[in-house]
Amino acid sequence: MRFNDPQTSLLVRATNWLGDAVMTTPALAAVREGFPDARIVLLARPLVAELFRHHPDVDEVMVYERPGRHDGALGRLRLAGELRRRRFDGALLLQNAFDAALIAFLGRIPERVGYPTDGRRILLTLPVPLTPGILERHEVEYYLCLIDGLGIPRPVPASLKLTVTEEERQAMATRLASLGIDRGAPIVAINPGATYGSAKRWYPDRFAAVADALSEEWGAAVVVVGSPAEAPLAGEIEAATRKPSINLAGKTTVRELMALLSLSSFLVTNDSGPMHIGAALGVPLVAIFGPTDWRRTSPWTSLAKIVRVEIDCSPCRRRVCDRGHECMLGVTPDMVIAAAKELLPAGLRAGA
Repeated sequence: MRFNDPQTSLLVRATNWLGDAVMTTPALAAVREGFPDARIVLLARPLVAELFRHHPDVDEVMVYERPGRHDGALGRLRLAGELRRRRFDGALLLQNAFDAALIAFLGRIPERVGYPTDGRRILLTLPVPLTPGILERHEVEYYLCLIDGLGIPRPVPASLKLTVTEEERQAMATRLASLGIDRGAPIVAINPGATYGSAKRWYPDRFAAVADALSEEWGAAVVVVGSPAEAPLAGEIEAATRKPSINLAGKTTVRELMALLSLSSFLVTNDSGPMHIGAALGVPLVAIFGPTDWRRTSPWTSLAKIVRVEIDCSPCRRRVCDRGHECMLGVTPDMVIAAAKELLPAGLRAGA
């Protein structure tokens, strides 16, 4: 893709999952550096769109309202019509689906770039070869290799990037203060959920044991986070902790979750979207891995420890385990506590 006109308009189709979207941010930074004068518009589903509000590498976020007005065949045609009226010069498809290429094609975007996955090669004007070697690399590298295929230099360093405004941080600090957490107090965030499936989830009683130990060790408040669907898990942790914890699972928007994590001093988490958000915001964390491949989806940060056990079927990448959850049962609270203390042997600093 070569755009010399400073009025170039570039559509970037975001991935659909929060964690995947965070892992595309180094590639997005490369696009920004490669096309400094272009207008970069990110097309994203609602939750991912919230993730990129106020992002410095994006000029505008366009919401793919699905569910909503862009549902079904007529909805896709409606979205394509909106793209046609915008007269984009090019589309970079970070999402791998056929749908992403079809909408860009129907939107009459003249240059359409992406990996030729999901049977969409015919719809791409520049298919970037997807080699077996790329498929074995970390997800951050997977998206950077797509950028390599365009001849765009990688950002140095290739870091995750998310932005939380000071207003958002202050609003969350005020909310936490109303719940009994003093401004500037150290916070341990606990994230027990994982949207991908139950096989990725560690156990509420074990999260509670870790929360109690780290809270006592570091003199920190404990806040449990998660989606509305994960509220029951969070409730079990809240009930099991000896020291009172605050349960905000299902009670925050994506932007509020980002603000909360930006104020947190430490995060204990499954392999999940909030894990990657925490990594992008520079939060020290311990991540518990079981069926997913830590080599491809580990937190892209030096401030992380991975806790996992080696068994013959891991990583199986299954959503639901049929072997007794051995990979997660093998991870004990003591292992997670030890990893946290190894990462931060001098204790916590306040996140605010």
